Amino acid sequence: MPDDERSGDRAGPDAEQALICGLKARDAAAIRQVYRLYADAIYRFALYQLGDQAAAEDVVGEVFLRMLSTIDRYEYRGVPLQAYLYRIARNLIVDQQRRQGRFASLDAPPERLALSQNPAQLAEQRLAWEDLRHALRELTEEQRQVVLLKFVEDLDNKQVAEIMGKNEGSVKSLQHRALGALRRILERQPRGT
Repeated sequence: MPDDERSGDRAGPDAEQALICGLKARDAAAIRQVYRLYADAIYRFALYQLGDQAAAEDVVGEVFLRMLSTIDRYEYRGVPLQAYLYRIARNLIVDQQRRQGRFASLDAPPERLALSQNPAQLAEQRLAWEDLRHALRELTEEQRQVVLLKFVEDLDNKQVAEIMGKNEGSVKSLQHRALGALRRILERQPRGT
């Protein structure tokens, strides 16, 4: 996905409204465009939360099915479609985690994190991923989500607030607490646990 799409940049309000009208009309081009713009980001978000590729793929499919089934009731009020999709994903993930009764395993680092061909660097990246995986498990659900949305998905505070249904001040406070908790967790963890 190009960086401008991944970073959360979005079209202006007129383009957003036109896209929503296309979705309401069940225009195949509009549906494809929304899928192309947001499917990868929704997948990453679900994968980091659930730790299971198949479950993350299921979440993506369900997000777009629910979007299509509810789009007629959606009213554009300046909140981007991206936030609407993340909110659907967030609710699906929370429901799935409640059914599982725990935070799912994140055994392997996502493929995109294996950046180096040098075996020593790959081993270091793997250890860093394992440390982060263990630390993320200890955060609250909301703290984990704000960290993933801010630092993995590169969204700004306003976008995170829209997705989580909070105000920007709450997101900043939640982010501050999450980063402090992560720091304390990582400081007390032995390397590569």
